[in-house]
Amino acid sequence: MLITTTNEKKMKQPLFLFVGIIITLTASSYSIATPKQSNQDEVKTALDLTPNIENGKKLYRNCALCHSPEGWGNPSGRFPQIAGQHQKVIIKQLADIRSKNRDNPTMYPFARSTYLKGPQAMADMAAYVSKLPMVPNNTVGSGDDLKKGKKIFDDNCTKCHGDKGEGHNDDYYPRIQGQHYEYLLRQMLWIKSGKRRNADKKMVKQIEGFSEADLAAVADYTSRLKPEKSLLADHKDWRNPDFRKNFRTAPQVQKELNDIK
Repeated sequence: MLITTTNEKKMKQPLFLFVGIIITLTASSYSIATPKQSNQDEVKTALDLTPNIENGKKLYRNCALCHSPEGWGNPSGRFPQIAGQHQKVIIKQLADIRSKNRDNPTMYPFARSTYLKGPQAMADMAAYVSKLPMVPNNTVGSGDDLKKGKKIFDDNCTKCHGDKGEGHNDDYYPRIQGQHYEYLLRQMLWIKSGKRRNADKKMVKQIEGFSEADLAAVADYTSRLKPEKSLLADHKDWRNPDFRKNFRTAPQVQKELNDIK
């Protein structure tokens, strides 16, 4: 969603209020949907299509509201970094959210046919996002127990996610290097509790014996794994040239609403 502003202050309050209300209502309206099996046919179809990057760029405007125009998410980890993620991983996660195989109420209206009209749109979106440069200064944990975190990572995570957290596109293993600490920790806690239903069964088995302190340690260590330099933006103030300067992200909209109050 692209929002432009003028000097007419009277127009500003209703516009931002409307955006905030729409985000809240669309998210809550999907929150009680019945889970369904992931649509593997949709995934396969999307993977067989030739992506249209230009269309992916247009579609991404709906995602940039929360994930930021750069795809860097939010430092607090409320919204993950998705820039540079493997295409197959993005497509599978979108399909799982669309089919209610992954609990993510905020994403439901954006992942479903309201905005992504089928496999071609998913392929286009994934291709565009995967090419975005990653954030060079993601948030990390406290650093208090990195030795423990490294051991847990080396013993349990490298087989699937790689020695540096680079993941594996062909096997749908996500890139977890350079991800925000709070997001990593939250996802592991959700996998442990069973809230993230689409988690790999092997990972569910691995995590069930870990304490929250263990998960915090490995999340902290993982957040410090750096992607290859070629995958990173060349500086922390890089801005996506595909978006105009007056684009507003969800946190910015929320700040505007708070200022009004």
